[in-house]
Amino acid sequence: MALNLIRKLMVSSLFCFTAASATAETFVFTAIPDEDETKLVERFKGVADYLSQELDVEVRYIPVKSYAAAVSAFRNNQVQLAWFGGLSGVQARRLVPGSEAIAQGVEDEAFQTYFIANTSTGIEPADELSALEDNLKDKTFTFGSKGSTSGRLMPGFYIRDVFGAQPDDFFSRVGFSGNHTRTLRLVEAGTYQVGALNFQVWEKELADGNIDTDAVQVIWETPPYPDYQWTIRGDVNERFGDGFKERVTEALLNLDDQALLESFPRSGFIPASNDDYEPIRKTAEEIGILD
Repeated sequence: MALNLIRKLMVSSLFCFTAASATAETFVFTAIPDEDETKLVERFKGVADYLSQELDVEVRYIPVKSYAAAVSAFRNNQVQLAWFGGLSGVQARRLVPGSEAIAQGVEDEAFQTYFIANTSTGIEPADELSALEDNLKDKTFTFGSKGSTSGRLMPGFYIRDVFGAQPDDFFSRVGFSGNHTRTLRLVEAGTYQVGALNFQVWEKELADGNIDTDAVQVIWETPPYPDYQWTIRGDVNERFGDGFKERVTEALLNLDDQALLESFPRSGFIPASNDDYEPIRKTAEEIGILD
């Protein structure tokens, strides 16, 4: 009986050790919730499967409810890799010394924000934002998430720069939709008269036939700026072995599954570095929203 007890304890100990080892070897990543959650889960489950095969480790994607939660998960080492926007990436790397931007979409070198308006406003598209000042004054306006580069930082910068006023002072009402898809739907429905969103979300929804172009249209496009990127913690080699960071980078740069790329949507991934996002850091500091 004593022998059986000893054996059970040994098996139990072995199971606990194995479980702990498996947990330690799981490579976990997240992404900012910039679109509907169902779309994100489908996309990043595919990325997890791809990385698991390429890296020969268990890879798991965990969704988060906010941009701040994505940054916090990265800071607390709950995730080792994240698909950030320009601003959230800058915030995360400031909080985790040694972390690096390693890859960005081809389109992320020159990203844009679209200003959109409900057609009932009568606002017509213009090449210069300054030409829209009288038409935009005192309208209702929605940003995306407070932590979004394309949905808050850059449109906020141009509103201040061109109109010389804070958004709250220029518009009659300012809101934050939470993500780009919701911004589109709110302006399309007339809940807000004007809004700003990621140009890629607009283009994909348009291509998929999901926009009522009789109800909403693009009225202005920002100049290009750097945006989304994959950021990895600097201590991953210590946990997963020498050269692991380079292997992750290579896997992302070599991702060529067209269906998976289209879900981002991106045509492919190219190398990125922290220096690429200096314009975002400087802009965020200039307008006082870099935490």
